[in-house]
Amino acid sequence: MSTGTFEKYESEVRSYCRHFPKVFTDAKGAVLTDEDGNKYIDFFCGAGAVNYGHNNPYIKQKVVDYLATDGIIHALDMYTAPKRDFIEGLEKKIIEPRGLKYKIQFCGPTGTNANEAALKLARKIKGRRNIFAFMGCFHGMTLGSLALTSEMYARNACGATLTDVTHIPAPYMFKGLDVIEYMQTLLDDDHSAIEKPAALIMESVQAEGGIFPFSNEFLRGVREFCDKNDILLIIDDVQMGCCRTGTFFSFERAGIAPDMVVMSKSIGGMGMPLAILLLKEELDCWKPGEHNGTFRGNQLSFVAGAASFDYLLENNVEAETRRKGELVKSFLEKEVLPLDPRLQVRGMGLIWGIDFSAIDPELSEAVIEKCFDERLICECAGRNGAVFKIMPPLVIEDELLMKGLEIVAKAVKEVLR
Repeated sequence: MSTGTFEKYESEVRSYCRHFPKVFTDAKGAVLTDEDGNKYIDFFCGAGAVNYGHNNPYIKQKVVDYLATDGIIHALDMYTAPKRDFIEGLEKKIIEPRGLKYKIQFCGPTGTNANEAALKLARKIKGRRNIFAFMGCFHGMTLGSLALTSEMYARNACGATLTDVTHIPAPYMFKGLDVIEYMQTLLDDDHSAIEKPAALIMESVQAEGGIFPFSNEFLRGVREFCDKNDILLIIDDVQMGCCRTGTFFSFERAGIAPDMVVMSKSIGGMGMPLAILLLKEELDCWKPGEHNGTFRGNQLSFVAGAASFDYLLENNVEAETRRKGELVKSFLEKEVLPLDPRLQVRGMGLIWGIDFSAIDPELSEAVIEKCFDERLICECAGRNGAVFKIMPPLVIEDELLMKGLEIVAKAVKEVLR
């Protein structure tokens, strides 16, 4: 299996392939296959882009059927039948049944571009530049989104001053700190040196920050804080949306309605590039073309995305994700936590993390390597990469899920010896 071409010609910026130095050729469900025919269980899920499985047969057939018709592929933001189907599917099958009301903006097909759109719109509406974000967050790698992102490794690479963002301690960081009261003090104290923000942006579960679910009470408190202070609430659901936490939107559990919701990754159905910004109707004050992009109209993404709405409803993906999440929780509590009292486990739905930071952050990397030797693909997250991340496709079979978890437990035992 030759990787020489990549090493010779591809930029040094490549990252995931360094952990998984194999040439992959096929993928189905929760299994990837390399050039030599070796099969790997996928606990990585394209960083959340293939929630419904690799080459989901129902979604894929819709795409194949559309390709066979010579249907338009590229259309910028022109009206097309696939776009209409996607919009109607998302509104009628997902948004409205949840008692929500949003218009849909199509952005460049990346989560960071949709976050950029949200920032621009919030600042345009409120006439204020500052944004509140939480420490531990990840919102993207373009300059506006990177100003939000708190990871110094990513920030230091940009070579530019990142401004107009105030980072707030996350609620898990300081015992006894009332984060809502802290933010209110920043606004009320005329010596805080902090400008009132146009918006507060957050993930309801910090994924790259180390798998930290924020409590329902905290989410409701943030909504109340924003309402009280004329601040827009933006939820970044790029990775945690599309049923990952057990409901289509990750914030549903708290009973709140954000002013804007950013989505990408699995909103494209089967790894197709797509990103959207959901916004309350009264916020839609854009002038034509104020935020645009050549590839904001990928028709194959619309086809796959629309098919995914039918698939997730017909196959009870939300309920199945919650059920499988309980299997993961039970396994980790019984088979992993007893291995060392310093280990921590956090998560919900099918996003879980094993935190090695109280022992040695580098152990997470060692577990990843041992898992890959056993043909399980995983990644790490959190400060110093100390959290081993479990994020399989939501449609993974129970048997395969448990087999992967057993590989994880075995790897953890070996690195702790």
